[in-house]
Amino acid sequence: MTHQLINQDSGDCEHYTPVELMSLVHQVLGHIDLDPASNELANEIVDARAFFTKHDNGLSKPWFGKVWMNHPFHKGEKACNLRCKKKTCETRGHCITEDIPGNYDWTSYLANEYEEGRVDEAICITFSSMSETWMTGPLLPNLQCFPRGRIHYRKPDGTINKQATKGSVLTYFGKNGDKFKQVFSVIGTVK
Repeated sequence: MTHQLINQDSGDCEHYTPVELMSLVHQVLGHIDLDPASNELANEIVDARAFFTKHDNGLSKPWFGKVWMNHPFHKGEKACNLRCKKKTCETRGHCITEDIPGNYDWTSYLANEYEEGRVDEAICITFSSMSETWMTGPLLPNLQCFPRGRIHYRKPDGTINKQATKGSVLTYFGKNGDKFKQVFSVIGTVK
């Protein structure tokens, strides 16, 4: 029997935002200028004016305006060396040649882009992992909504994945906190 630590990920990072949730995001932001971790299929619901795909590497580009972020959840992983013996690589059947960014990379990049003034306003969704450094550092100081129940993300084929193993939290960056609180209080507790 194998065991997986609660803070590990499944390796599957294609979890698209539910339509109902994007409706709330649009009520707060009005429009979305950038989704830095997306693709054409996900953007059909997000409706961002611009988005970066995996191939664009959103962490290598400046962000701007009003941002929605549902990044690929991953603990992060360094590229393999020539004598790789990682169990992860054994399981997936291949080694990786480039670093895979983790949750901290995404959340700290968002916080930095906001602090530098390139991002005017942002909402991001993450798992509610309150003991992780990617939560306690970049996200926790901001206004957050803790939804009642679990968020059931969409799969790339459009079906709903009702297998969420953790709760989610939405974090707001910006000067319109009253609007965020008013809109998101409908689905959970805002602190």
